[in-house]
Amino acid sequence: MTHAPDFDAVIVGAGAAGLHCAGIAGQLGARVLLLDHSAKVAEKIRISGGGRCNFTNRDAAPANFLSDNPHFCRSALARYTPADFIALVQRHGIAWHEKHKGQLFCDRSAEDIIDMLLRECDAGGVTRRQPCAVKAVRHGAAGYELDTDAGPVRAPKLVIATGGLSIPKIGATDFGHRIAKQFGHRIVALRPGLVPLTFDAAHWAPFVPLAGVSLEVGIETGAGKACGRFVEDLLFTHRGLSGPAVLQASNYWHPGTPLRIDLAQGHDLSEALLQAKRSSRRQLGNELAELLPRRLAEAWLANRPGWAARPVAEMRDQDLRDLARQAQRWEILPDGTEGYRKAEVTLGGVDTRELSSQSMESKLAPGLHFIGEVVDVTGWLGGYNFQWAWASAAACARAVAARPPGSAH
Repeated sequence: MTHAPDFDAVIVGAGAAGLHCAGIAGQLGARVLLLDHSAKVAEKIRISGGGRCNFTNRDAAPANFLSDNPHFCRSALARYTPADFIALVQRHGIAWHEKHKGQLFCDRSAEDIIDMLLRECDAGGVTRRQPCAVKAVRHGAAGYELDTDAGPVRAPKLVIATGGLSIPKIGATDFGHRIAKQFGHRIVALRPGLVPLTFDAAHWAPFVPLAGVSLEVGIETGAGKACGRFVEDLLFTHRGLSGPAVLQASNYWHPGTPLRIDLAQGHDLSEALLQAKRSSRRQLGNELAELLPRRLAEAWLANRPGWAARPVAEMRDQDLRDLARQAQRWEILPDGTEGYRKAEVTLGGVDTRELSSQSMESKLAPGLHFIGEVVDVTGWLGGYNFQWAWASAAACARAVAARPPGSAH
């Protein structure tokens, strides 16, 4: 005797993707159970954007995402756009603003987005249980059978929205990857993304006094199609480099490859110094401090004895050109990252070649879906990863709520 399913779909993971998927599927008529092992839902939303949640990027497009299968994200992103999520935010009366480069933030608090998603779940009659861990998953006659802290649950459809390995202190685990492997899925190699980079302590020692210096730079790493180039703010720290520039570049960085940094982004430093030589009576150190933050200018000249105090008019043209080139084509080799503890996202994940780009459904295990960060789709810094959460959730929700012709509850 087979038992009737308790729900049409069980969604595991009440983060951005899981909450959004549950709300949409419920409002489309599906009976949805949403589970999470943590007492609080959506901790990653809560801490994002300095507590104001950079909830999308107005300009999000497939080119802003990394994946071993780069075309996979196109369908979902096209069918649920930033404008769709903005419309939802506005329907709930949430005040928001654009910071820069298309990045949209709540005026008040990230809690506004969490409350909105919970209200959408309530509107869809979603059943929520947390803290409620899933101990085991099986495929049986009624679809998927889950052993949970609140007892067994059955449903024909199972959605895994448990995220990646980033920031374990707020509950990140490898649950989603383990379930994927259990059902035969390949996992694209995992590594920390949007993460500060570290440097050998001895090599970094000359730069330690620059901790706290911030400036806009051009930064790139990698080569060819795997090259990432950004213009963003760079922050010097005691251990290495951070700030948006390095977080962006970290998605493209691999051990053994250098960062290439232009410390005078938007300027021709060589021409500026040669012009100063022709027209200024000041010392080189003072001239360079007009073009770079003073502490950085001082550090840049520290290993060139006597240069800082020398009148720029007395400098050799070639020395000025070399100084400029080294500042605008600074190569530095990281020795690692700060790891998942500080990473905003996880690169890699469930191989998208084994998923439907229309529904996020497994091609290996019918009725099993993967959405959000657990999948091998990773966005740039600036609201892109939330947009992937919303878009993949919406694609999945429509599929989960769809019923075969002639079927009934």
